Amino acid sequence: MGGEEEEEGASPHARARAEMASSGGKRRPRPTIFSWFVPLLLLLACSSSLSVSADNGGGSGGGNGGGNGTTHEFRSGDELRAYQRIVARMARTKKAAVKTIQSPDGDVIDCVPAHLQPAFDHPTLRGQKPEDEPVYRPNITGGAAAKNDDTVFPQAWSDGGGEPCPGGTVPIRRTTERDLLRHSAATGSLRRFAMKPPRARNVVRRDSTDDGHEHAVGYVTGDQFYGAKASLNVWPAKVASAAEFSLSQIWVISGTFGNDLNTIEAGWQVSPQLYGDNSPRFFTYWTSDAYQATGCYNLHCSGFVQTNSRIAIGAAISPASAYNGRQFDIALLIWKDPRRGHWWLQLGDGAGPLVGYWPSSLFTHLGGHANMVQFGGEVVNTRPKGAHTPTQMGSGHFPREGFNRAAYFRNLQVVDWDNNLIPAAGLRLVADHPACYGVQGGYNRAWGNYFYYGGPGRNVRCP
Repeated sequence: MGGEEEEEGASPHARARAEMASSGGKRRPRPTIFSWFVPLLLLLACSSSLSVSADNGGGSGGGNGGGNGTTHEFRSGDELRAYQRIVARMARTKKAAVKTIQSPDGDVIDCVPAHLQPAFDHPTLRGQKPEDEPVYRPNITGGAAAKNDDTVFPQAWSDGGGEPCPGGTVPIRRTTERDLLRHSAATGSLRRFAMKPPRARNVVRRDSTDDGHEHAVGYVTGDQFYGAKASLNVWPAKVASAAEFSLSQIWVISGTFGNDLNTIEAGWQVSPQLYGDNSPRFFTYWTSDAYQATGCYNLHCSGFVQTNSRIAIGAAISPASAYNGRQFDIALLIWKDPRRGHWWLQLGDGAGPLVGYWPSSLFTHLGGHANMVQFGGEVVNTRPKGAHTPTQMGSGHFPREGFNRAAYFRNLQVVDWDNNLIPAAGLRLVADHPACYGVQGGYNRAWGNYFYYGGPGRNVRCP
């Protein structure tokens, strides 16, 4: 696969017989030790430095298009083979595309037939096609009818008003070799490309300070949950280094905080390492084993099934909120279809557009229900030069600054056993390091349960 197989040459005895046959049966002179030794040295020299040349052209996304090719050396054959596997998958997606769209921000969007998307490489999904949308969506408390929301999700690739992907296809943001080499250079490994660090460090119910993950969140627990909904404003958070990220999301969680943790996640993030720029981008994630070997961001692995032809997962959200200016927020709803059992993702209020679903077969505990829902922000703090990172969470301002200045989650709701959206009762707020990133909540009739969160990172109280 992907250039992993090597041709095996004939054995020395077979070559000797062939040489005798070609020379009329006369044995050629035995090679000297130097004729064997020199090629051996060359072989050892090559095997100690495994390298590839990457073409950076063709629109790498996030402003990374163009430029000259670069050469990258891999530390082992395993890393080279991981690279080749990913490149082969990228090539299959590109080949399957029936249309390609060049985004103004440098991204390339491939329109791929829905049944050929990466999801259906998963062992439990092979040979399948996307399922029909659920007949029923969660009921709104009070019995109000869900209104259709035809608002187009604001993304850079579709801002120009051009033709979207054709019906029957899904837009997939193209991953390039430069994306892979950037990740390899930063982490030393491609085996976890587009994956979060292992174990349950990515959720607040486990101390994450040892690996640099810091949170400011609200969460509910102790019940059976079948989904969650909230609106959150989008910010161009400043990330200090390529090894760090800043995100805001909903987590739907089940299992224990050991090796069997299941999560479904969606929101926005700024990740220079993954995307090559500092734009806020719409993302999804999942894992069924506490981030160890399953799941990934977006469509970088098999699993999440996309059904929408107008929303590109991993593409930039544009415009974003401005300090003391206009606010742009997105509504996210994740819920379990009571009929088929899959977990669907919706953008927008009412009967907003559906993005796709996480098949129930991906999970163990989430095959039934969630036992915790979490809303909020997360950053990675690599402690550059021994000090706390200045990477921002949310707007980069503390919750006390309020509307137009701080990041928020509003109208926090969960889905109950009877497919009803109800207020997230018993919401608990927690910040790992309040002097760096805080959280402050409340309730009112317009916003229901809400909280402001975030901060600047390094400051006089957070050295």
